[in-house]
Amino acid sequence: MTNINGPKVVVIGGGTGLPVLLRGLRQFPVNLTAIVTVSDDGGSSGRLREDLSIPAPGDIRKVIASMSDVEPTLLKLFQHRFENGNGLSGHALGNLILAGMTSVIGDFYKGIKEISRVFNVKGRIYPIVNENMYLKAEFEDGTVVRGESNIPKVGKKIKRVFYDSPKIEPLPEAVKAIKRAEMIVIAPGSLYTSIIPNLIAPEIKTALREANAQKLYVCNIMTQYGETSRYNASDHIRALHNHVGEPFVDQIVVHSETIESTIKEGYAKEKAAPVLCDDDPIREMGLDILKGDIASLHTDGTLKHDEQKIAKLLYDLL
Repeated sequence: MTNINGPKVVVIGGGTGLPVLLRGLRQFPVNLTAIVTVSDDGGSSGRLREDLSIPAPGDIRKVIASMSDVEPTLLKLFQHRFENGNGLSGHALGNLILAGMTSVIGDFYKGIKEISRVFNVKGRIYPIVNENMYLKAEFEDGTVVRGESNIPKVGKKIKRVFYDSPKIEPLPEAVKAIKRAEMIVIAPGSLYTSIIPNLIAPEIKTALREANAQKLYVCNIMTQYGETSRYNASDHIRALHNHVGEPFVDQIVVHSETIESTIKEGYAKEKAAPVLCDDDPIREMGLDILKGDIASLHTDGTLKHDEQKIAKLLYDLL
């Protein structure tokens, strides 16, 4: 159970990787904070953003579920996605609850706090911004595309991502949490659309550079078509550092076990491949490399980070 007097651990990310780390870490006596991207513009989140002009609720919903301590039935209801129904098809109930609470209270972050209280969340959850902003990407050939869901579809090498607003105002509580952290973990996930969007506000960049904390990146196990095709582990680090403006990651955590050919073949159909850990370039950047068996094979044939293994590794470092 999260301990408000325990070591202050901040986990930054979005998508499916962030909840995995949070579910594991909440089992240890740490003071846990999640900083979450809210730039998703596809599916249920995208529809609610267009209709209500609110930040994307989907990743926040997943994080609330991963950090809550409620009856399993209530959690299942919160995560339920409607498969049919005029206007409801595709919506997750939790997204609708977040949108409704935002409408009642008049503020997205205050709505998250209230729902976190109701769901007995063990820790703190901060959206990176508290307004409706859209992500853009500039590719190496100079072309620009708008919308998180559109970026991977282009299939070109990404140069940088940025928001469509000239001024980004991150949640002050998120900045403060980074400054006070004893460990900062950059979670695995879609590098350019789930991870880096949390890092590009000027106040966040400064806080990350100046924070007196262990700063780790839990590297993706597989590449992702449209974002990190042919990326080695060092390429992930360069992308993080380039967007923050200078080096800030101290350590990288990589899965070290051999991946079976049958698993690779399954990923190859999605134009994905294992992320190779190129030790020399990483060490030249001044990082320590932590290797271990931190993944598990799911029934669908995919290899994912194991919440128990990765959480134990991180807690042992504390």
